[in-house]
Amino acid sequence: MELRAVKGMNDILPDEAARWQRLEQAFREHVARYGYDEVRTPILEHTALFSRQIGETTDVVEKEMYSFARHGDELTVRPEGTAGAARAYVEHKVHTKEPVSRWSYLGPMFRGERPAKGRYRQFYQAGCELYGDAGPLADAEMIEMILSLLNQGLGIGNIEVRLNSLGAAGTRARYRDALVAYFTPMKDKLSEDSQRRLEKNPLRILDSKDPRDREASKGAPSILELLDEADAAHFAGVRRHLDALDVRYIVDPTLVRGLDYYTRTLFEFVTTSGDLGAQSTVVGGGRYDNMIEGLGGPSVPAIGFAMGIERLLTLMPGEVSRERPAVYVAPLSDACTSRALVLGRDLRARGVRVEVDGRGGRLKAMLRRADALGAKFCVILGDGELERGVASVKDLAGHKQDEVPLADAADVLAARARAEASLPPGEAR
Repeated sequence: MELRAVKGMNDILPDEAARWQRLEQAFREHVARYGYDEVRTPILEHTALFSRQIGETTDVVEKEMYSFARHGDELTVRPEGTAGAARAYVEHKVHTKEPVSRWSYLGPMFRGERPAKGRYRQFYQAGCELYGDAGPLADAEMIEMILSLLNQGLGIGNIEVRLNSLGAAGTRARYRDALVAYFTPMKDKLSEDSQRRLEKNPLRILDSKDPRDREASKGAPSILELLDEADAAHFAGVRRHLDALDVRYIVDPTLVRGLDYYTRTLFEFVTTSGDLGAQSTVVGGGRYDNMIEGLGGPSVPAIGFAMGIERLLTLMPGEVSRERPAVYVAPLSDACTSRALVLGRDLRARGVRVEVDGRGGRLKAMLRRADALGAKFCVILGDGELERGVASVKDLAGHKQDEVPLADAADVLAARARAEASLPPGEAR
């Protein structure tokens, strides 16, 4: 039996992981400048958390969650990050400790959907949640933060921002009635899923990817025509702030997204490059002002977003080189191996990346290994070097070799490694 990774769940090998690390570092550094601190929640949650907050009629809950029963608990491997973060906010009574909380997260999510380019069954998301600020300024600042991360932090262009408002509960109820009235006469033209959802959650028809539903939705009423005065004022405030920030956006009244918890502001970031095919959304989010109260907490407004790491990686320009050891230590005999280990330890304590070769062999073979690894320096320790209390240091890029006292070798090599790292790429000292 040949064992392979589960379909849609991929290995990330070291050469590829370097690009992931670059993206993750850029995300963490960027959102930290806006005041976001990392939260880490469990991968397993009670199934009821997602069915109640995401919505029982959504594709995620109906078709895609990995759920199981164990020891009397109904559990689900998390399909997204917002519900778990909100549960943690309520459980730990964070509202009693600070009026506004800004959280970020990064980690794996799981959905049993059909794998496609940049879309997998185990996938990684980075996102932010902001609790305690109901104003449009928070919405606009979050959207600007995401756009600057994509453009400046990750070098991803050709991004289109789409914006809508779902209003509060009263607006959604009026819009639901308007959609039922619109779609009912053409019910037979809808997909089977949308026919079933017509009575339960007609907004989901607008989010359908089925061509029949897309065609039927073309003449659907716009939710923006039904916003009450407060909802309309909030949406106008978001747009005013985005204009002040020079953020270009498209108002899209058909934008509803696939999760039930959203209220008021809704946004998506879509790539126009075509690299991801029809599934071109790379970031999605919006307000969910009722979730904290729905989980048993106080009435606390909230807004958040999530971005798919794999999808962003397909758009990120350039290659990222895997970090290579600065120093390769080559002991030429068994008697030299312990001293080689000590030198490796001392260099690492000085912040130098080191690889000590324990396989032995001829010097020529070791030099080939050092060169293949991309090391800057090869330290040669033979019986003769030990007797004289020195280490031979070969500069692999500069093709020079000298000897340094073993007692000073760690300090000397650390200084040389730092000097080498400060040079422009491709320039040898």
